[in-house]
Order: sequence, then structure tokens, then C-alpha cells
Amino acid sequence: MRVTFVGVGEAFDETLPNTSLFVEGRGPARRTSVLLDCGFTAAAAFFACPGVAASDREAGPDAVWISHFHGDHYFGLPYLLARLHESGRTRPLAVCGGPGTEAKYGAVLDMAYPNLRAKLRFAVETTSVSPGEGFSLAGFPALAALTGHGAPCLALRLCVSEKALYYGGDGAPTVDCRELARGCDVLIQEAYGIRAGVPGHGSVEEAIAFAREAGAAALAVVHVRRELRRERGEEIRRMLRDCGLAAAALPEPGAVIAA
Repeated sequence: MRVTFVGVGEAFDETLPNTSLFVEGRGPARRTSVLLDCGFTAAAAFFACPGVAASDREAGPDAVWISHFHGDHYFGLPYLLARLHESGRTRPLAVCGGPGTEAKYGAVLDMAYPNLRAKLRFAVETTSVSPGEGFSLAGFPALAALTGHGAPCLALRLCVSEKALYYGGDGAPTVDCRELARGCDVLIQEAYGIRAGVPGHGSVEEAIAFAREAGAAALAVVHVRRELRRERGEEIRRMLRDCGLAAAALPEPGAVIAA
């Protein structure tokens, strides 16, 4: 499993792209890939990301996972689809998320480019999933659980090449998230604040405790509030260095974790 951080920023960070991850691994028949979340600024960042091979940027992912329907997590879909259409893509693209995925996908695409759906050279296969329901994402076994966010948000456990990835989307981990993350190899958690108690969001403090409880081999903290990352970034990195985990990081765009 290879995870590239296309973006690591929160919704309105003017210097860092919205949090988005490109996950690659060996599927049942071939190497496949999934883009986890695709917000306002994430699609452009994907096509420029030095951590993603040029051939993968040109071809695009096999599937897109949308954790929830806030703009910084799915408003990049029209950009992604239009760019892939222009580049001549013909293979289908799966778009998967919580209940209402098909309607939300259609609405945002039609709002951005009203005639694009009829012109697309490739099929877009939308799937809505529910918490606790097993499903397949680009051939990888997956499960989801609701996080503690202000809008319904699904954390994801993705099993790739005998490794397990947990991606929390937005929100502090819930009891169900803790079960979902147990024994994962890579845990990627939103940490809008430093200490616990941020309404609708997680924190660095909670992410560390969560990763320890899960027994995760590696922790990455993303979606940190822009002022905190700029002004207290070294404090956050020190917390992660001293947390006792084998690997814990505040990644930059383009960073890669191989598990």
C-alpha cells in the first residue's frame, strides 16, 4: 500500500490544498488506486502532485471516496471529471460515499458544467454506503463508520494489499470509529485543534490517543486549522515526535507513506 498526501489543509487554507489522499495497491486482478476526498482545491493539487506518478495523474484514479458533502471534500469532482474527459479517459470511474452520493454528485457536476454529464466519454458509477456495511472500493474491501462531525461524515477502513488504512474524514473519532481503526497499519486523522474540545472536529491530542488505542503502526495528522499550523506547527511536530508511536507526522503535500 502506498499513500500520497495530495493535500493536507483544512477548508479555507490559502497555502495548503484541501485534505486528499491518493492510495495505491494491488487489487484482485491488477494495481488499482483510490482518491480519498476531492475538495475545492484538491483536484488541481492532484494533477500537480509530485508524489503521484505522471502516468497516474494522466490516467486518474479508479475510484473516488467522498467522506461527506462539505465543499472542501467533494466540490473538486467537476474539475477532476472534466480534466479526465479532456484527456480522453474511457474506463469507468467509481464515486462512492454516504447516502445521497448519486444526487450530490449529479448536482455539483450540473452546477459547474451543465452539459458535461451527457458528453463524458467514461461511465461514472455512483454508490451510496451506510455505516457498518461492508463494500468494495476499486476492488479493495472497505467498511465505514460515522464520525463526530457537524454533518454526517463517514470514516473509512480500507484493506489494501494485506494492509489496513483508516481515514477519518472530518470529526473526532466515535466509539464506532475506534472499532473501525483497531489494528490498522496507517491511521490518518483530522486534527483541527491541538487540544480536545473543538466542536465537530478532532485534535492532535485526540489523534495521538486514538492511534495508540488502535495499535496503529503510523499516524498522520491532517486538516489542522491554518493559523495553528502556521503559528504552532513546531509544537504539533514535537507532540508527534514525543507521543511514543513508531511513526507520527504532520505531513506536507506530496509526502508518501508506504506500508
